[in-house]
Amino acid sequence: MTLFEKLVNGVAAATLALGASLSAAQAQSTTVDEIHARGTLRIAGILNEDPYFAKDPRTGEWRGFAIEMGKDMASELGVELEVVESSWANSILDVQSGKVDLAFALTALPKRALSVSFSTPTYYNSFVIISPKPELEGKTWAELNDPAVTIAVDLGSSQDQITKAYLPKANILRFKTRDEAVLAVATGKADAIINTVLNGMVMTKKNEAVGKVYVPTPILSSPSVIGINYNADEVFKSFVSAWADYNRRVGNNQTWILKGLEPFNIGLDDLPAGFDING
Repeated sequence: MTLFEKLVNGVAAATLALGASLSAAQAQSTTVDEIHARGTLRIAGILNEDPYFAKDPRTGEWRGFAIEMGKDMASELGVELEVVESSWANSILDVQSGKVDLAFALTALPKRALSVSFSTPTYYNSFVIISPKPELEGKTWAELNDPAVTIAVDLGSSQDQITKAYLPKANILRFKTRDEAVLAVATGKADAIINTVLNGMVMTKKNEAVGKVYVPTPILSSPSVIGINYNADEVFKSFVSAWADYNRRVGNNQTWILKGLEPFNIGLDDLPAGFDING
């Protein structure tokens, strides 16, 4: 092979290598790059889920503390917030499929971790019962685990998992929706409904017939996390967890949660004793 041929082959090889490098660089677009290119951070929004999410049917505007959290994170990324209408069950699927970037206010159930990645906690929630029967106040989970106690719950929810773990002997009525479970308590078909503190407090304001919020012991505190697509890169996952840690520790998340409760005249002093948003 002549010197000229070697030079030609060398240039050709270098050109191919450069092209491959450029293609690889283009293929390695980061999750944040994709969000910047789109100009929005997409999160799942759940209808009629105060104090987390609520959509005004007249204006299309969203409110709730999860919305405030999403707005702040979008601002940190330098983009706008885009809320994609979803449901609690579908929000996991929406993250998994890439329809949204994140789903806020999830309970970190182990089975869900098979589908999406979780951030560090944004805040902590506790499971409670909401009941019109004052005799249930001060009960332990063990005392509620009785066939004489009828509990309403929405099928497949995190609170449904609590009934399976802690109330296997109780009479459990499972409904397709939470509204049906609430109605069962309000009409006397069930003694109580299980839900989280924040949902429970709003329930009692919307419908006095469901009674009051009672905190069975021991207190079952669960971290509320953000769901992230497993295919998102580690930089984005690290950012989301750093955001969650920072805002929980400086108190911003608590401020947003209390703001979400304001429309229902619920303040920090109204929350049950022993409940700590920050864990």
